[in-house]
Amino acid sequence: MTFKEDFLQLVWKYQYFEKAKLRTAAGDELKIIQVGFHNQSEGPDFRDSVVVIDNVILHGHVEVHRLASEWKQHAHGGNPAYNSVVLHVVWEDDQEVLRNDGTAMPTLELKGLIFLDIWRNYERMLDYKSVLPCAHGLKDAPEIVRFSALEKALVERLQEKSNLILEILRSTTDDWEETAYRWLFTCFGFKANSQAMGELASLVPYRILQKHRDQLPVLEAILLGQAGLLPEDSEEPYVQHLIREYDFYRRKYNWDMPMKRQHWTFMGVRPSNFPTVRIAQLAAILSNAPNLLQSVMQDSHDLPSFKKLLKVKPSDYWQYHYSFGKPSERPSNSGVSSTALELLVINYVIPLWFAYGRYFEEPDWQERCFDLLQEISAENNHIIRRFQSHGWPAENGFDTQGMIGLFKNYCQPKKCLQCKIAQVLIKSESK
Repeated sequence: MTFKEDFLQLVWKYQYFEKAKLRTAAGDELKIIQVGFHNQSEGPDFRDSVVVIDNVILHGHVEVHRLASEWKQHAHGGNPAYNSVVLHVVWEDDQEVLRNDGTAMPTLELKGLIFLDIWRNYERMLDYKSVLPCAHGLKDAPEIVRFSALEKALVERLQEKSNLILEILRSTTDDWEETAYRWLFTCFGFKANSQAMGELASLVPYRILQKHRDQLPVLEAILLGQAGLLPEDSEEPYVQHLIREYDFYRRKYNWDMPMKRQHWTFMGVRPSNFPTVRIAQLAAILSNAPNLLQSVMQDSHDLPSFKKLLKVKPSDYWQYHYSFGKPSERPSNSGVSSTALELLVINYVIPLWFAYGRYFEEPDWQERCFDLLQEISAENNHIIRRFQSHGWPAENGFDTQGMIGLFKNYCQPKKCLQCKIAQVLIKSESK
């Protein structure tokens, strides 16, 4: 059976092997006093371990490998971080390992010692045909374990998203107002046009739009013009006005290189999500919010207040159009839909709060993120339905965002042994 190093780490962590009359590869008597703390960063796999070898108590670290020869392959011998390793735990002792002083590294070979049930449970999990490898026992996992795994996956997901925000912050030389504005545009592009929206925001500084906040047509003209979505001419008076306005401000601000229409995705996108519609909605939001950062970080604190901030009607033209020159018979755009609003709170507001808390080292923002997520309805997508079909219902946005994090970072790449649910299932099934 093939296995990865993390399986052996799990075996050592929970001591899933016969420990009676343990001996090192050199034949010395071995007793394990303290397993150590699992190290998830660089350095030995387990820190602050305590073992007794040949009646000598040793305090130090434990390194785990499939093969003893991997010590040399990974160049641990020349790394000072590994000088305090007191035990090398391996599946197979295929090569003697020497310390820097020339003495042999004490080695424990696990081949033939691991509990058979652990092997079976691990193999069953990896070979399970479901995209959720632990689906067979998911509903039986203790609720506290599922919550712990969910919370961990959620925090990791928020860290990933907040990393993107902090990258924008660095590019704006720590300008939080500009960062909040650019992140809003990125999120408003949803999947199809997020990159193009982010590029548009970088072409039009927030401070310029603030100058014209009380002139909605000017905001539309600037944004749609820089997006490369304004037609060259039109028979519609309002569009003619936008063209003239953009031409004036393009000259005023020396904008020579607007985006091109091919930067944007229309094909396969619902009309309500066309970039023209989303840009018109963004213009309305910016016109309605005196200061975007203050509105997000101070003035709004719960789901109703964010819905009020983000659900504003665009100009009259865009209430009857999805694109230029093609009017609809009925009102087509009354603002962002309820579903899209909640997605924006999930993808825009909460990561921004989380990033802000990380940057200023204010952990209360994380709790605020959790509280706001619990106000949001549970999402309904193929990932959530998979968990629900195996007996794990989702009640709110906290649950669904955690499930998405679990699926993408653990289930899909089959990093089962790094997930608390799988660890507990293997442990409980082996009893």
